[in-house]
Amino acid sequence: MRVPAQAGLGAIAVAAAAILTLEFSSGLDLTRRTISEHQLGEHAWLFGISVALIALGSLGIGATLVAQRRARPPGLVALAGWSLGLLVVAAFPKHDWSVGPSFSGSVHRVGSVVAFVCLPVAVLLLARPWRDTMARVAAALGLGAVVWIAGIVLVGYTAARDGIPWWRAMPVGLGAVERGLVFTEIAALAALGIWAIARQGRRA
Repeated sequence: MRVPAQAGLGAIAVAAAAILTLEFSSGLDLTRRTISEHQLGEHAWLFGISVALIALGSLGIGATLVAQRRARPPGLVALAGWSLGLLVVAAFPKHDWSVGPSFSGSVHRVGSVVAFVCLPVAVLLLARPWRDTMARVAAALGLGAVVWIAGIVLVGYTAARDGIPWWRAMPVGLGAVERGLVFTEIAALAALGIWAIARQGRRA
């Protein structure tokens, strides 16, 4: 039962390490440039593979929860939405919007939004915080991701009302905000995976 989640956590750890290496070796302005900017550089292939690994690792965690009969269908749908969104991000690279819109860039943006929204929903629906500490940690991080998303939406709404481009209205820069959200969501996913392999759970 635990093997898919163990493999999934391993894949996520490897992918996260690869992306962190890109983050600190690429010279990007981490406060202004989004993580997907790596798809415009020479190591775009590594970024794409890493994102795909996170998507597949997430499905491994879901498979263990299904085998343990601890997964509810709405939570699994949300987890699948997160994985699908990540696969779309990997397959359709970020576009340089300074040269105008593109189909790939638009699809990439939709995939990003779907992934960012679905992950906290999945964690909150799948984790059962009344069971044990790790489930509570996963749920807390899921709520943290919701707070990040709510803040981004609020800033975007305020910026639109005032006629300011939303990406310029971020107090600490769009890149910093996105990285805060991504860090919280990956941490929530890891906590969910640890919860999945820590206990066999009760059979329904």
